[in-house]
Amino acid sequence: MTNNEYITLLINHIKKDVLLTESDIIALTKIIEIRELNKKEFLIQPNETSNSMNFIAKGCMRSFYLDEDAQEHTLQLGIEEWWINDLYSYLSRKKSRMYVQALEPTILVQLPRLKLEQLYLEVPAISHFFRIKIQNAYVAIQERVIDSMSDEAYDRYKDFIKSYRDIEQRVPQYIIASYLGVTPEFLSYLRKKHS
Repeated sequence: MTNNEYITLLINHIKKDVLLTESDIIALTKIIEIRELNKKEFLIQPNETSNSMNFIAKGCMRSFYLDEDAQEHTLQLGIEEWWINDLYSYLSRKKSRMYVQALEPTILVQLPRLKLEQLYLEVPAISHFFRIKIQNAYVAIQERVIDSMSDEAYDRYKDFIKSYRDIEQRVPQYIIASYLGVTPEFLSYLRKKHS
């Protein structure tokens, strides 16, 4: 795909939720940046501040943090037409405590924060779109926290393969285990149980 095709992918994604005029699309296109990441390359690391909204046009990514024992805890996975970020850092303007990493060669369509905030004033539909996205992200995080505290590991695994059908084959098993809060060995047991 070309950069124009990645931009069109983003525009069509946004148009699923809000109506954009031709002038809205022109204004949006002016602020877009395309970024390529290699496999295992970091978009964000601890002590950096997230400065863009990141739409995955091609590839697969994850966000994770390391606990005091240097154990990885995967918080988010993302593939084509998904958004990935450290929203805490982006919204609070505080330093990140997370890593956001490409799991495959990845193309991001980025919207730089300062330009995006100006665009909110010029194109209210874009502001409305991101309000929807941030609300949905909050709901998803809250559901995930509650599920992780109340659901059995097998139920979390079944929900994962139902929700992330297109991701399971693209992500290493240890990352899926980290996302589910289980060991890789226990994940193998859950997969056998499920099949």
